[in-house]
Amino acid sequence: MALQRRTKIVLCVFLLLVAALIASVAIKVPYVILRPGPAPDTLGSLDGKRILQVSGTKTYPTTGSLRFTTVSMYGGPGNRPSALEYAFALTDSHAEIYKESDLFAPETTREQVEQQNAAEMTGSQSAAEVVAARKAGFTVPETIEIAAVSEKAAAKKLLRTKDVITSVNGVAVKDSPTLQREMKKVKPGEKVKLGITRAGKPMTLEVPTQEVDGRAVMGVALNPKASLPFTVKLAVGDVGGPSAGLMFTLAIYDTVTPGPLTGGKHIAGTGTMNSVGEVGPIGGVKEKVVGAREEGATAFLAPADNCAELKGNVPDGLSVYRVATIDEAVKAVEGIAKNDTKGLARCG
Repeated sequence: MALQRRTKIVLCVFLLLVAALIASVAIKVPYVILRPGPAPDTLGSLDGKRILQVSGTKTYPTTGSLRFTTVSMYGGPGNRPSALEYAFALTDSHAEIYKESDLFAPETTREQVEQQNAAEMTGSQSAAEVVAARKAGFTVPETIEIAAVSEKAAAKKLLRTKDVITSVNGVAVKDSPTLQREMKKVKPGEKVKLGITRAGKPMTLEVPTQEVDGRAVMGVALNPKASLPFTVKLAVGDVGGPSAGLMFTLAIYDTVTPGPLTGGKHIAGTGTMNSVGEVGPIGGVKEKVVGAREEGATAFLAPADNCAELKGNVPDGLSVYRVATIDEAVKAVEGIAKNDTKGLARCG
């Protein structure tokens, strides 16, 4: 009888454990888990296809690698992790856990996330093409079109979407760098003499500015349309988001300029790229340096604004260099290629 009772107790405990396991898999929790993802080489192939193809201009052979880094994300709208996955993540030193509400706005759908990621990837590729071409010495004219005007902008009643900016305070605007340079000369609150073309008709407006982060802004979103001197195709599979912009730029620049930029070294990195060559911060940088090291990279380019996150979080065998512009990034890669990194700023 005692043996039967003991057997029943063991069976009950077993069934309870099975039930708890099933529940932990079935219960979904509002968290997002980030882990190191793949780090494809922009100079190589992905799923049997060349990642980067450039046509319409002379290209040059290269060596080494320029890897863009990714993060594997578990969770988010429509794809929440199970309680069991969450529990495992708590014991994983390479996993970073966030509340879903910290990363996504309320009522955001999975489709919206995917659409945004795809749009950001397309934008990063476009900026990379423009910046790389200019860095390589090509002329890349742009049409600077106003995409939207903020409802809070003082210029709301003056400017319209589809207006094309042609000059700032009498200086002709042929590309984004010129527009940015001229706007930096304007003091916040001052009016800008803005030349535009509206429906084919040229006009000049006195546009008020506002202060944002110490800069004079007109409160508009821009849609620069560039005329590139060559054609670029990037095949990155289902990777989304803007964070590969820096490495795309370097790979295109390397391809259209003589000699291997890396000197045969294995370099990885991350960072957004805008049309004036500025490197912006990204998410998941701690996971990305781990993924880069696992792929064999010995050097990593990180956005200046992400440096603080890497303090004490750089894997052994990986040197991380701080970059804020494409010029700094190219200088860093050239220094790494020559084993001359003494003057380069570092993170970690």
